[in-house]
Amino acid sequence: MEIQNYCPSLTSYSRWITREVKIGDVGIGADNPIRIQSMTTTNTMNTDATIEQSIRMIKAGCEIVRITAPSIKEAENLRIISHGLRSQGYKTPLVADIHYTPNAAEVAARIVEKVRINPGNFADRKKFVTHEYTDKSYDDELERIRDRFLPLVLVCKEYGTAIRIGTNHGSLSDRILSRYGDTPLGMVESAMEFIRICRDVDFHDIVLSMKASNTQVMVQAYRLSVNMMNTEGMNYPLHLGVTEAGEGEDGRLKSAVGIGTLLEDGLGDTIRVSLTEEPEEEIPVAQLLVERYAIGLEHQFIEPIEKIPYDPYFRERRKTNQITNIGGDNVPRVVGDLSNIKNINREHLAPFGYNYSISADKWQLSEQAADYLYVGVGKIDFELPGTLAVIQDAEIWSGLLDHFPMFTVQNYLDAVNPSDVLNFVTLTLNDVTQATLAALEDDPTIVIVADTNHFYSLAEQRKLFVELMRREITAPVLIRRKYSATTKDLFMIYSAIDFGGLQMDGFGDGIWAQSSLDAGLMNETLFGILQASRTRISKTEYISCPSCGRTLFDLQETTSKIRARTDHLKGVKIGIMGCIVNGPGEMADADYGYVGTGVDKISLYKGQEVIQRNIPSEGAVEALIDLIRQHNDWVEPEAV
Repeated sequence: MEIQNYCPSLTSYSRWITREVKIGDVGIGADNPIRIQSMTTTNTMNTDATIEQSIRMIKAGCEIVRITAPSIKEAENLRIISHGLRSQGYKTPLVADIHYTPNAAEVAARIVEKVRINPGNFADRKKFVTHEYTDKSYDDELERIRDRFLPLVLVCKEYGTAIRIGTNHGSLSDRILSRYGDTPLGMVESAMEFIRICRDVDFHDIVLSMKASNTQVMVQAYRLSVNMMNTEGMNYPLHLGVTEAGEGEDGRLKSAVGIGTLLEDGLGDTIRVSLTEEPEEEIPVAQLLVERYAIGLEHQFIEPIEKIPYDPYFRERRKTNQITNIGGDNVPRVVGDLSNIKNINREHLAPFGYNYSISADKWQLSEQAADYLYVGVGKIDFELPGTLAVIQDAEIWSGLLDHFPMFTVQNYLDAVNPSDVLNFVTLTLNDVTQATLAALEDDPTIVIVADTNHFYSLAEQRKLFVELMRREITAPVLIRRKYSATTKDLFMIYSAIDFGGLQMDGFGDGIWAQSSLDAGLMNETLFGILQASRTRISKTEYISCPSCGRTLFDLQETTSKIRARTDHLKGVKIGIMGCIVNGPGEMADADYGYVGTGVDKISLYKGQEVIQRNIPSEGAVEALIDLIRQHNDWVEPEAV
């Protein structure tokens, strides 16, 4: 496997060239723009509601509408839905979402423009049972899959219907898990088995997806899929998405980290942002992502990376020295910025998670308390909380306890009396010379602040990390980026890509954003990016599906109820799934699961084990809390 055979260039933005696949009149891949799609949440048999919601999605900018078809009756009703949309002048192509019912897929393929199948449950089942296979017995299984899948391929070939082969991390079959394990490679092989069947009969109207709720797994799986396609002479378009991303800021950051990292790689021909919200709310987020790459990333030349010293298919954090609490095995640190405030008082620390109680004469810290504050040429003349340290510009560095200087490269080389504990040194790619790197090699006090003004900042800073690794320089690095974005949404999306994309490759011992936006928003966003990247957990994580016509309870309302009761449980992962399709699997690394298994019936999970089956939804949230208590993961929320 060629280590770099997944990305056209690591230093110059360009899209991976795929073949064109037509979904009705909408082209995907080749030189077509990156397309935006979403999925209805209505019951497919409720024709009017599905049509009305589809129209709202289309008006918001959705270019491809996906509708679930869990059985033949729903598949047949797609004809009426399609006719209803076409009669009102809407030509947007429709996609039938199929899981366990190949016969429904064959019906739908004669009606809609694309059929999505999930290899993990189209011909297999998942019961979390390990099987032993010989090469012969595994080949026999592949023949069984061929017999199951080929009729659909032939129907699609006859009717000009495209197929999305959409692997979900959470629904890998027992067969794949037994052969490849719960790995990105298993996800890719699951899809490739189906692609090879298509190619055998000269069918190529294929779109590929590799979705996971874990952003690291998702990024690795897509990169591996491109590597494998390149190796086998394929170039099918990619549909990108982070599945079960959740709601609100968490869902947006998680989606931006995963999707944005791959868009930076030049991968992706169509995207869906999966939020536990109304589907039309997904579209503006997707548009912000796509708009960044609509005309390519124009930028100054960056020297190519000839050979990468890390594995893009398996995240391993760059090895660094530990200096105080930065680097080594420490979680990535968060730096708050107070450099624009002249007279700093205790109240200015509140947006960064530090609240001072005058009556108690003590600090109260949140779970998202910044680790360092940069004050520039400012000063802090009051006692700080014991967990907080200050960064000052070197020319006014006070030398006080837990105050550390920041230098430019040249100023540090000329410094007479730097700190003997910790010195921050700003460094851009342009500063990288043999002499500079030589000065950094053996200094155990240096933490590099990687700066950039480059629009294609991820590429420039990736190049900087590669140069450090090539010289075996193990100084920790804080990634700093200044944003001129004037809106909350732009800042969230852009910073998630810039910081999260580097975290995906194991780069960065801390992150630091500068902007004129609200300090509290920036601090929460930085912690949210680290959580979305799975590199620092500071709050409860929710793996929450976006809902669809299969959902068996009010997902948005229930998610809100569960979040209200549990959002103080730092480090606990809770899966909230509307149905059983991806439930147990997608929650594989969740601590607890809440899964719809019938109309207003819920099953509760501890890990992958069912603890309670088919309990009434009316008392299910309380039952979930009791389950968390029973396993000693519950703590009472602090009184407000």
